[in-house]
Amino acid sequence: MEIQIGIDEAQRVKTAEGLSRLLADSYTLYLKTHNYHWNVTGPMFGTLHALFETQYTELAAAVDEIAERIRALGSYAPGSYAAFSRLTNISEEEGHPKAEAMIRNLVIGNETIARTAREVFPLAEAAGDEPTCDLLTQRMQVHEKSAWMLRVLLES
Repeated sequence: MEIQIGIDEAQRVKTAEGLSRLLADSYTLYLKTHNYHWNVTGPMFGTLHALFETQYTELAAAVDEIAERIRALGSYAPGSYAAFSRLTNISEEEGHPKAEAMIRNLVIGNETIARTAREVFPLAEAAGDEPTCDLLTQRMQVHEKSAWMLRVLLES
C-alpha cells in the first residue's frame, strides 16, 4: 500500500537515509557505553558505573524510536553490525581503556551523534516532516547534555 503522509517518496528516502546514520551512531555508542559500564575500574567506579548505565539505557530506548521512525517513512531500518559499521561515524572500542579515556571517548561519541542529528535536520525540515524534526531535536538535546555531563568529569 502506498504511503500517503504528505511527504513525497524522495524526501522520505533521504530523511530515512539520514536517520539510518543516526541509528548506526546511536547503536554504536550504546554498545560502547554498555561495554564501559561492564569494564570501568578505578576510584570513580561507582559514579561511572551508574552514569554509564543511565546513558546506555536511554540509548537503548532511542534506537527503537529512531528505527520505528525510519519504518514509518517507508524504509527498512539497518539492523546488523555490518550495516552499522558502514554507516556510523563512531569508532568501535577495542580493548579496555582507563576510566578517563572512557569518559573522553563518550564525550566524542555524544558530540558525534549531536552533529549527525543536526546534519539530518534540514532534510526533515525541508520535507515538512515535523515528527522527525522533533525526534532530531530531542536527540540533540540528550547528546549535548550527556557530552556536557561527561566533560565536567574531566575538569580538574
